Amino acid sequence: MEPLALLSQSKVLVVTGKGGTGKTTVCGVIANLAAQCGLHVLVLQVGEGPSDGALARPSQLARLFGQEAAIGWEATALAWVPNGGRVEARLLQPDVALVEYLHLHGMRRLSRRLVSSGALDVVATAVPGMPDLLVLGKVKQVERAAAARRPGAPDLIVLDAPAAGHAVRFLQSPHGLLDAVAGGPVRSQAEEVVSMLSDPARCQVVMVTLPEETPVTETIETAYLIEDRVGAHLGPVIVNGRLPRLELAGSLTPEAVRAVADRSGVVLSGPQLADLCAAGRLRARRQEAQAEQVARLGQSLALPQLELPFCFNASLGPPELGTLTQSLAQGIAGLSLAAP
Repeated sequence: MEPLALLSQSKVLVVTGKGGTGKTTVCGVIANLAAQCGLHVLVLQVGEGPSDGALARPSQLARLFGQEAAIGWEATALAWVPNGGRVEARLLQPDVALVEYLHLHGMRRLSRRLVSSGALDVVATAVPGMPDLLVLGKVKQVERAAAARRPGAPDLIVLDAPAAGHAVRFLQSPHGLLDAVAGGPVRSQAEEVVSMLSDPARCQVVMVTLPEETPVTETIETAYLIEDRVGAHLGPVIVNGRLPRLELAGSLTPEAVRAVADRSGVVLSGPQLADLCAAGRLRARRQEAQAEQVARLGQSLALPQLELPFCFNASLGPPELGTLTQSLAQGIAGLSLAAP
């Protein structure tokens, strides 16, 4: 499958996974690959709490693209590709989304009063599920603009959703408000968001996991909950942090390691030889453990898998982004084309 074929199946890709699995990095990799395919990509990140102070935080996503820019409500350009592709990012905050919603519906005076009184955050978060609906409502608005090919609208929206523990509640919030609200603009917004989430031509959910027992277990559980409670379509699962496979069988004895060292002109002391053998055995065990978890994931979820390699770096930047993007493109190339 060509990467463009996969990345064009839906206008919105909701990326989620257990905390620490590299969810934000994967969002950047997907966006970078899509931009290389000539697409205009908008990465939407979900902020926590009121917008005050959130706009000044350094951005991990921006650093991945070699920038130190803070990401706020207005689109921040992260990358441009000669073929016309580009990556932008925005931070979605419930209180700012509420102000924009009120402006769009002719209630500017009310929004100004909420801001001046300091009650904006209280109103935006007063109803359970309302902060999530405000954020998802903004995603839906951008998706509609993209579908209509309005000037400046992106071709693909990548939503850096909350971690898996919160993702189900986040995506399920419109359903809850449908049960709680009989009519009015809140119900209409909830109905429109549910329609977007349940249409695979408009939205798909991409799960990110590590090849480890706990993340794989949580990924499996979250995937079933998203299908059952949200009704969203699941795209490929991305297995992040896969160690490069080394053929270590038969090469971990002191004699074998010593022979390799001698051929390389390296002199090893007894302790160094022992440490190398121990390190090799540890690496072999980790490889096997990862392989077992990847197999368990495949047995439990009938979804395509895409693997990204482990990066042996303390921080990630453009070189690592390039390596991961190439790996993702190669993985997609190995998939067979299927309708969502």
